[in-house]
Amino acid sequence: MFAVDGLTVSYGQSEVIHGVSFKAAKNETIAIMGRNGMGKTTLFKSMMGILPSKQGKVEVDGVDVAGMESHRRVRSGMAYVPQGRWIFPTLTVQENIETGLEKSKTKQIPEDIYALFPVLFDMRKRKGGNLSGGQQQQLAIARALVTDPKVLLLDEPTEGIQPSIIKDIAKVLNEIRKLREITIIVSEQVLSFTLEIADRLIVIDKGKFIHEDLRANVDTAKISQYLSV
Repeated sequence: MFAVDGLTVSYGQSEVIHGVSFKAAKNETIAIMGRNGMGKTTLFKSMMGILPSKQGKVEVDGVDVAGMESHRRVRSGMAYVPQGRWIFPTLTVQENIETGLEKSKTKQIPEDIYALFPVLFDMRKRKGGNLSGGQQQQLAIARALVTDPKVLLLDEPTEGIQPSIIKDIAKVLNEIRKLREITIIVSEQVLSFTLEIADRLIVIDKGKFIHEDLRANVDTAKISQYLSV
C-alpha cells in the first residue's frame, strides 16, 4: 500500500535523510522511532511533499507521488497529522474537521468520525483553542481521516500529552485500523505507545535506518538505548 525507496532529502548542501527505504502493507502500522533531531519530522514532511526530496520514490498503492504537490498526494490517498497538531484555534471543532473536507469527494463529515472521537461530538461547538492537548490531537487525527485516506502519517502524536490520554489515542488508532483497514505510519519516542499500536518498529539515527524489528521480537532494552540521549 505504501512504499518509500531510496528517499534522500537535503537542506541546501547538507543531506539529512540518506536514501531510506521501507514498505508498509494495507492495514499495517509502522513506527519510526528516534531521538529529537534524528530526521523523523524531515522524513515525514518529505513523504507528504511539504519538503522536496532530492531523489527517491514515494508510492501509494503503486502510484509514485514523489513529484506531486501535497494536495495531490492527499487526493492520491495520503493524510498527515503534523507535529504540534496545527489545528485552527479560532474555529470550532466542527469547523476544524470540515476544513479537511476541502479535498474530499463528499462534503459531509463521515458518521464514524464522531463515533471514534465522542469527546469531539460533545465539544463540536467549542473553539479548537479551548481544547486540551490530547483533545486537539484527536481533532487533528479526525480532520485527517475525513479525506478517507489509504495511508495516515502521524508525526509525534504523543508529544506534550498526558499518559492517560496517550492510552486513549493508542486505542483509537487501533480502532481506526480495524474500521478503515488503513496503513498507519507514525513517528514516535514513546516506546510503550508504539508497542500498543505498531506491527513493526524502525529506528532512525542521523537520517538513516539503523534497526528494524517486528513488535513480537522487539528487545525493549535495545530500543530504549537507541532512544536515550
